Amino acid sequence: MSAAIVVGIMTLCLGALFFWAFRVLPGEPWQILAVWPRQKGPDGTWRGTNLTYYGLFNGLGLAVAVAVAMFLPGTVGLPLSYLAWCVFVLLAVTVPASKIVNRMVEGHWHGFTIGGASFVGMVAGPWLVWGVSLLTPSAGEGATVTVYVLGAIASAYALGEGIGRLACISFGCCYGRPLADCPAWLSKLFTRGAFVFEGRLKKSSYEHGYEGQRLIPVQAVTAIISSLAGLAGMAVFLGGHPVLAYVMPVVVTQVWRFVSEFLRADYRGTGRISAYQGMALAGVAYTVAFGLLWPGTLALTPEVARGLALLWTPGAILLIEAVALFFAIRMGISTVTTAHLRFGLRQDGAPPVSPP
Repeated sequence: MSAAIVVGIMTLCLGALFFWAFRVLPGEPWQILAVWPRQKGPDGTWRGTNLTYYGLFNGLGLAVAVAVAMFLPGTVGLPLSYLAWCVFVLLAVTVPASKIVNRMVEGHWHGFTIGGASFVGMVAGPWLVWGVSLLTPSAGEGATVTVYVLGAIASAYALGEGIGRLACISFGCCYGRPLADCPAWLSKLFTRGAFVFEGRLKKSSYEHGYEGQRLIPVQAVTAIISSLAGLAGMAVFLGGHPVLAYVMPVVVTQVWRFVSEFLRADYRGTGRISAYQGMALAGVAYTVAFGLLWPGTLALTPEVARGLALLWTPGAILLIEAVALFFAIRMGISTVTTAHLRFGLRQDGAPPVSPP
């Protein structure tokens, strides 16, 4: 299978997913996935914890990102054990950062910030991967394997960010400005694709009262731009250019993050230029500098079949499934919504109770 076929199949799959998601996820039924009854009150009503589609789509995005982060280096022969350690170390740093940076910028623990996590990953990622490479000499020469892993991770991050934005659509967060408040040219640009969120539990509803209003679909645009950057990064990587695959997705996603902040209406901290915008530009400068200053490395030839063979191993499959399940639950448990449930027997059509 050629690189063009792999990238083409992924493009078609993402296109179909986005076509469906942009149409249905703003609706009220696509926020709460399940409810876990936790405590029964004296009146027989249970208090429950909500598990949201926000977690499901973030889990899906991370699963795809991990798969790509293993597939691409696998095409140049890097071993699964080394790649698994790189993934583990990066997640161990960036996942807590998504909460900590959110607390520092927005002042609460309810939610995650992909912008903050990605900035920490951009700054710490090269050093973390380099450290794992030094501790795993069997993987190959440190500078060479590190740049190939970084090229894969940048593409994987962009794809994960693109799919993860579906989580924002389902929860109604990271929402755009109302078209009614935008200049005429901007309002006209997004008239056909505007998002209209339904339900009082959507963040755009309870935070700004935007239920039923036409909003700039900034989440959808971010999903498309990030995914295209990730797909382009994959194509460049498979073409034998790991440094460009490392730099390009980061530049595209972070420049768009800076621009997209001006289209958003949700709280992003104080100041005309938000902390997240500053992080995005700093991350671009940092990554470009790394790409320009990276020492010369051995040229490895990517082979798609070799990468697919690595993915089709029990270890890789279990790792992807574990990441998807862990983050679907961790990021899906809602701390800002609640549920009250009552259970009973059906009065019409219920089957008769058999005697003991």
